[in-house]
Amino acid sequence: MAANGASCEPPQKRAAAKDKQNGKSTDSSLRERRQKDKEERLSLLLWRRPVTTLHYFLLETLIKLKEWTLKLWQRRGIVCFFLVLCSLFSILYSTEGAHQEYVQHLENKLLWCAYWVGLGILSSVGLGTGLHTFLLYLGPHIASVTLAAYECGSIDFPEPPYPDQIVCPQDEAMESGISLFSIMSKVRLEACMWGAGTAIGELPPYFMARAARQSGADPDDEDYEEFEEMLEQAEGAQDFVTRAKLGVQHMVQKVGFFGILACASIPNPLFDLAGITCGHFMVPFWTFFGATLIGKAIIKMHIQKLFVIITFSKHIVEQMVSLIGSVPKVGPALQKPFSQYLEAQRNKLHHAGGSIPADENWLAWVFEKVVLVMVCYFVISIVNSMAQSYAKRLQQQRHTEEKTK
Repeated sequence: MAANGASCEPPQKRAAAKDKQNGKSTDSSLRERRQKDKEERLSLLLWRRPVTTLHYFLLETLIKLKEWTLKLWQRRGIVCFFLVLCSLFSILYSTEGAHQEYVQHLENKLLWCAYWVGLGILSSVGLGTGLHTFLLYLGPHIASVTLAAYECGSIDFPEPPYPDQIVCPQDEAMESGISLFSIMSKVRLEACMWGAGTAIGELPPYFMARAARQSGADPDDEDYEEFEEMLEQAEGAQDFVTRAKLGVQHMVQKVGFFGILACASIPNPLFDLAGITCGHFMVPFWTFFGATLIGKAIIKMHIQKLFVIITFSKHIVEQMVSLIGSVPKVGPALQKPFSQYLEAQRNKLHHAGGSIPADENWLAWVFEKVVLVMVCYFVISIVNSMAQSYAKRLQQQRHTEEKTK
């Protein structure tokens, strides 16, 4: 009877069940194909397939240059206006007169701000693969100013050579005049510019996700695909990282401006997800960028700046050097080069153009090599990423041709 009942099911139900089963198998095969394509792209690495990776990188670079050229041509009015402004500034720059003093001051400030904004963009662009410019540039700069302020008893360093080189002023000031807030004010401009750069670096994933949501197209981005998969599998998420990402996504989606501000105001490695989330759920641009700018350039930047200044204040540094010397057996051997390096830095602050002896400069040599290694890794990651983007273009083109056959 059960068999007869099953055989007597209406044709519509059997067809619906068959379509549902076919849909599941299609989704499964599509997911397998995407996973296979992803593994194929991720194998494109400079140290595994150098010739193919460099070839794809060059082709992707040419495509990007063509796209950017077309976008500039579409906005030729803005480009012409910018070129006119540059021409006017060039005329003012080359014409002699009393205004040259102000032009020179403006030029120095603009270049100084652009330098730190650029470093901030490099730090946050690339969805986690950016160059860690706070550790490499801004942090050491704040630490140098802090050490110099306590040594000189003043923050009124002669300009020039500051900020290229820190030299104590001729009029010695009392160390008691140095406060935490005075040092913070000395490095406020570069710190805020760096923070603004990190906020600007968060815009590409926002625009990418927003454009994908508006057009319904499949964007050429691995992180956005992972974001959509995470939303589909939200109910079954078990691991801590996925639950943390979902927590960021829910906060940004439900709380809005203040949720974005909270995520941007603390050191948060998952904030890359906030830009994708805001773009995907069509959060207004100024809501996202305003909260990100305030959080990163003002709140978070002051927290990081305060931490570095306290860490490198005079008594803390002296305690750290003493602590190194208290390590059994190797302590005195490690303490000596640190003490010599700090003493050489103090002497350099009181003598413009002074140099550190070669045998005492190994710490600076090690730091330079660390910076070089991190910059090389950043460049290699860009090459790999662009080569993988071109590989995805080829895969999409191949799948399109298969559908049309």
